[in-house]
Amino acid sequence: MDIDESLESTSRLHSKRLGREIAMQYLFSCDMTGDFPELGRFDEFFEEEMKPQHNLSDNRYSRKSRELAEHLISGVALNMDEIDGKIKSFARNWEWERISLVDRNIMRVAVYEMLFDMDVPPVVSINEGVEIACDYTDEKSANFINGVLNAVKDSLDRPER
Repeated sequence: MDIDESLESTSRLHSKRLGREIAMQYLFSCDMTGDFPELGRFDEFFEEEMKPQHNLSDNRYSRKSRELAEHLISGVALNMDEIDGKIKSFARNWEWERISLVDRNIMRVAVYEMLFDMDVPPVVSINEGVEIACDYTDEKSANFINGVLNAVKDSLDRPER
């Protein structure tokens, strides 16, 4: 790695964080259009929207981010009913339609990880979800997401760390 690559990589998000953001953005896009999230359409989305938006080139960082995004998208798609059910059950006093699409999809990614990805500690999923919410929404949404995700964590039969 040359000096320019080293300096560039220090200002970038970690590839896992970027993968989560890309997954959230794709799921949001599918929600907006009413399409079911499919990896076949993700290829075009990634190439035409995410690469330019995140200034990605064909390198290891981009591949790792994309691989995680694909993993998360397929996991959410395969388990959408269970994930949405969990979110609905802990989003007390909130009708599903009132939850913003951004918030909904941030939580979908985090809840997928908490329920199905045993390599990711639930506290990491919560932290990442709240940090992404801080970048894409406002403080009230971040607090709401934090509350729902913590309630999901507390309902799990696995260590939080």
